[in-house]
Amino acid sequence: MPGIGIVKETSTGERRVAITPDAVPRLRAAGLDVLVEAGAGAAAWFPDGAYGRAGAQLVGAEELYARAAIVACVNRPLTDRLRRGQFLVGLLDPDASYTEELAAKGVMAASLDRVPRTLSAAQPMDALTSQDNVAGYRAAVIAAHAYEHFFPLLVTAAGTAPPARVLVLGAGVAGLSAIGTARRLGAIVTGYDIRPEARQEIASLGATVLDLGSEGTGEGGYARALTETEQRALRDRLAGPVAHHNVVITTAKVPGRRPPLLVSEAAVKDMRPGSVVVDLAASELGGNVEISRPGERLVTENGVTVIGAGDLPATMPAAASLAYSHNVCAFLAHVLRDGVPAIDPEDTIQFAVIFTGGMA
Repeated sequence: MPGIGIVKETSTGERRVAITPDAVPRLRAAGLDVLVEAGAGAAAWFPDGAYGRAGAQLVGAEELYARAAIVACVNRPLTDRLRRGQFLVGLLDPDASYTEELAAKGVMAASLDRVPRTLSAAQPMDALTSQDNVAGYRAAVIAAHAYEHFFPLLVTAAGTAPPARVLVLGAGVAGLSAIGTARRLGAIVTGYDIRPEARQEIASLGATVLDLGSEGTGEGGYARALTETEQRALRDRLAGPVAHHNVVITTAKVPGRRPPLLVSEAAVKDMRPGSVVVDLAASELGGNVEISRPGERLVTENGVTVIGAGDLPATMPAAASLAYSHNVCAFLAHVLRDGVPAIDPEDTIQFAVIFTGGMA
């Protein structure tokens, strides 16, 4: 039978695994031998023994890449290990140079961060949505932990503690997850998005909708990229609401572009001491908050904690891996026939996701 290889992730801080033990029987039923690199799931609390009991074969990295016709990963693996004819599936975020590198190796690759979100048939494969849901939840929990007051209203014999006021900027999957989690923790939550349709979703979760009058609906359900002039005007309008809240969580991203700058350094300086800002969009390209840095936590001179939290799913690897594993299996079920990729150029999902091997 053709083999699928589950690699051990090598990116710094990455603890997820592409396939979890519960998915192994499903892959075997689809006609695949399942090869798992030893230790691949350990950081996500899926020990080698769990894979073995599910019917997978535990192998070393060299054997995995030699035998596997399909390689499943979370982040990009080292391309020098890949060989001609293999099918690579992961969150590959392909750029021109990476695409050329894989094409030169003769590797067909599918990136699940390109799944078209607006197609109902593609929803089980939508890895960005599953991982954003984890990220939004985690962002709210991190914010509650960093905020050194209570999130809910508490009335006790020692006095009354007012609820935290939380502002979530961006109401995509991550933003809505953050709104829902903050609400369940008892905070008073306000949400903002430049897309009118997203405002309805904010209200449906019981949060207050911040309406600043600007709109920016783009293609595929995403917000469109704002011009520099529009961003500057939006930052000015957001400065007041930002200062009025105890916690601000920013989640706004535009695919393939620098995240919009929503919260200026001056706006952070106007926040009360003890306030918290969590920038879920923080990356090497920049973030939604002017002074956030990916993976860093800083406390400003006026006592505001700013957290650059750009890779949160990796910090919650068990839940994130389970969701991602289901996405990978759903995609493979869609594209494989008798364990072999059946490429159809007319298939909308395949055309969007596969970027080397004749589908780019």
